[in-house]
Amino acid sequence: MSDGGPEESGGAVGLPLPSRRRQPTPMSQWDPTARLSYWAFHANRRPSYMRFAYLQLGSDAAAEDAVDAAFDSIMNEWLRMLHMDRLDAYAWTILKQRLVDRQERRGGRGGRPSGPAAPEPMDISAFEAALKEARADQQYEVLTDTIRFYSAVSRLAERQRDAVLLRYGLQCTPGEAASVMGVDEATVRSQLGQAHRRLARMLDASAEPAGPTECAGPAECAGPTECADSAESPGSAESPES
Repeated sequence: MSDGGPEESGGAVGLPLPSRRRQPTPMSQWDPTARLSYWAFHANRRPSYMRFAYLQLGSDAAAEDAVDAAFDSIMNEWLRMLHMDRLDAYAWTILKQRLVDRQERRGGRGGRPSGPAAPEPMDISAFEAALKEARADQQYEVLTDTIRFYSAVSRLAERQRDAVLLRYGLQCTPGEAASVMGVDEATVRSQLGQAHRRLARMLDASAEPAGPTECAGPAECAGPTECADSAESPGSAESPES
């Protein structure tokens, strides 16, 4: 890995992470500019990191634990990260790995069990929000559509899923999502467009003939239709950065 940041390998998780064997330079030995830049990054990114971690882990305590661990790692690498072209992308990689660590710790040594399991925390929080906004006579339809939508989102490629969660789960603009992920806005728009097309295919395939024709809850305000409007066509967007 060069100082330009982590190399692409199909997603953030699994990319090379900081070596834990190298002794980090204590912050007390940093120059004032480096300290200020780290705390500015911390203040800017922590709120969105916390919200994203909550979607993945389903509890404030677990989200805070994972985000604190991510910022500990970022702080240990900060002096080197200042020389990277894609500092935000590298920090995002660290956060994603700490989320995986937290999920594996909760699931035991083997990680999450294989086979049918309870919905992911991301899905549960989405279901609760959708049901709160629905009328009593609509709740079954809302829950059905929400389950279908988030089940489809969970099967997207990792970067497409991240873009969808930031754009619609956290209500980020494409530019804000790009900044958090450390990529170009055109890349996020391309990922959203690809996600829209795949979601449309998956939702069409999973819909029952007698089922509702309109989506409610998150699928209505955060689903493929809006995603298509905000996404550039593949021909006009840049391909994901490597």
